[in-house]
Amino acid sequence: MKSTSLSIFTATAALLGCSVSQGLAQNPPPAPEPVPKWTGGVAAGLTLTRGNGDTLLSTVSAGAGKKWKWNEVSFGADGAYGESKPPGAANSTVDANYAHGFAQYNRLFSDRIYAFARVEARHDDLADVAYRVALNPGAGYYFIKETNTDLCAEVGPGYVFEKLGSNENDYATLRAGEKFHYALNDRARLWQSIEWQPQVDRFNNYVVNAEIGIEADLTKDKKFALRTFLQDTYSNEPAPGRKKNDVKLVTSVAYKF
Repeated sequence: MKSTSLSIFTATAALLGCSVSQGLAQNPPPAPEPVPKWTGGVAAGLTLTRGNGDTLLSTVSAGAGKKWKWNEVSFGADGAYGESKPPGAANSTVDANYAHGFAQYNRLFSDRIYAFARVEARHDDLADVAYRVALNPGAGYYFIKETNTDLCAEVGPGYVFEKLGSNENDYATLRAGEKFHYALNDRARLWQSIEWQPQVDRFNNYVVNAEIGIEADLTKDKKFALRTFLQDTYSNEPAPGRKKNDVKLVTSVAYKF
């Protein structure tokens, strides 16, 4: 009797073990989510001429970003320096000398809604902008958020500290902006952005920054790419004696990581 009971117990345990093993095989545990990585790149361009006229124009830009499930961070900077010397001139004339940078943090509350904090700084000798620093918190929304396409809009208050010519000023602003990225294929992509920042108590004093660009990979490993973009900065109340609009067309070679 004991032998029969032991046999029944052993067979039952074996059947249960087999059922559990089959269940685990049919329903394996979910794979761990991929660890977020930093992505970005550095780009540089150089134009140099010698002969009837000596010219030099160098550009550099860099950017990096990282995305978690509920957090996103991004950084970027760009600048240029250029000078020219016509035939017979004793000294060179500076044609370009500007620098710009930003940092932004996004906190997502859903797949599409987020709050952000952004700081941006700009210097431009030719526009006589000694500095312009903008602090902007706000809210954003992804209208499109797919693997090869994203489109978002942002709005919020802000505060600006600036020195135009010899005039220093600070004031409250609003900021409304839009960003778009689209992958044409696995080797080419384009982007576009625009933002409007008016002074709260004097809407005639505003700045519009816009950019559109395209990038194509040059190597199979996608580490090097050719990048071309157009930047437009419009200041409705520029420094005294300066024009309202500044347009820059930049072509450079980028190294990506």
